[in-house]
Amino acid sequence: MEFVYISEPLLDFANGDHICPRAGISEHSTYDANNQPRRDNIYLGAIGTNKNIESLKLWLNKIISPVNPKLSNQPNLFPGFIGFNKESGFKSEFVLGDNNLKPLLSKEENQILRITEPIKRIEEAVKLYGEKIKFLAQNRTLEVIICIIPDKLFSKLSTQRSGEEDQAEDHLDDIETNFRRMLKAEIMKHSNIPVQIVRENTLKGNPDGTGSTQDDATTAWNLCTALYYKSSNNTIPWKLKSDHNKPLTCYVGISFYRSRDKTIIYSSLAQVFDEMGRNVILRGTPVKTDKDDRKPYLDTTQAYELLNSAVNEYRIAMNTNPARLVIHKTSHFSKEEAEGFNGVSEDLRIQLVDLVSINDSNIRLFRRSAYPPYRGSMIYLDNQKSLLYTRGSVPFFQTYPGKYIPQPLEIQAFQSESSSNQICEEILALTKMNWNNTQFDRKYPVTIECARNVGKIIKYLNPNDTPQASYRFYM
Repeated sequence: MEFVYISEPLLDFANGDHICPRAGISEHSTYDANNQPRRDNIYLGAIGTNKNIESLKLWLNKIISPVNPKLSNQPNLFPGFIGFNKESGFKSEFVLGDNNLKPLLSKEENQILRITEPIKRIEEAVKLYGEKIKFLAQNRTLEVIICIIPDKLFSKLSTQRSGEEDQAEDHLDDIETNFRRMLKAEIMKHSNIPVQIVRENTLKGNPDGTGSTQDDATTAWNLCTALYYKSSNNTIPWKLKSDHNKPLTCYVGISFYRSRDKTIIYSSLAQVFDEMGRNVILRGTPVKTDKDDRKPYLDTTQAYELLNSAVNEYRIAMNTNPARLVIHKTSHFSKEEAEGFNGVSEDLRIQLVDLVSINDSNIRLFRRSAYPPYRGSMIYLDNQKSLLYTRGSVPFFQTYPGKYIPQPLEIQAFQSESSSNQICEEILALTKMNWNNTQFDRKYPVTIECARNVGKIIKYLNPNDTPQASYRFYM
């Protein structure tokens, strides 16, 4: 075994680079800040009780100016917010006009609360919010619609939380028979406007971040960045540091999800075109499970068609084929999958192909310290297999920012033209490309995280429904 430490990957911003999204935006502005033409007004719609909407207005007015940091011994982990305005890093401002509001009436909320059957309650809540979203989308010119969930209603829609936190949307993705997923799928049928779901409790404020709610500055960072990204297909908060000596690469993430009745397994695909993080979402076809390990796999034709569609989308966006394909998958590659993927590369004369499986590992490393191993710690287990800590102690934060003992990823190259070190460097960099969160030490690369999140929502679409192609609609 050989130990390697991978330095924290750099991110590009408008006027410089940095390892941290928050520091980068503060010091160098968002990557697209110098683009012309550029929207500097982001028009919002809002749905919620009159009290909720008033709280949102107060919050939007508050975050125009800087927000004080949480009192902490780790200032880089809890920095103050720079303010969302045309002079600071985002170079934009939010606009919420009175005509762009759709109140949630007390009688409507109470009708939902009186429903005793949980699934019916969620379905009626989705229907209620969906109708209001549809009205705003069809009758107003908006970039993002904010759906505020009152605390009483939230407690009836959400009872479960997971260890992996979706901080920008306050754990709502963990509602099973799932309000968030069902709502996001429902609005794809009627709207081309992304939705941001926010709890009433989030808007009340929490300077010190006590309890389960983030501190005010962290909330502002995450929510403002998510809204900013969702406002347009052309917004790029940050991107990976370019290396013009490397071939043009298309990163593809493949995951699997079960239908709502758990009888059918489908594949979902998310691809990242390049270091800018531009992406396209594709829905795969039903797949079969292997009789031996009971895991889902694509057959040769499915693998070929899925990857061929992905490369076609890349070609449309970039006006050329990629010189290299990197496929991330949450299970091992079967012989049939490899044949299908390699068939695409042969037909399109793409010579560089890396097939990489990414899974949680049960192996742990220990430091002679009170803290876990550093993020970026990598160990070669053999010629094809490595361990990589994407969560762990972070020197920039001067601490380990997690709540639990971090679990490394097992990285296995089924087929590779690249070194294990390069593959792991890229995976570590891609953990920083989810614009739904500004704390950069995410566990999974955006290829896998995006594909998983897409599958959670697409399962609520009917087979004939067309899913949105941008990740803005899934986060």
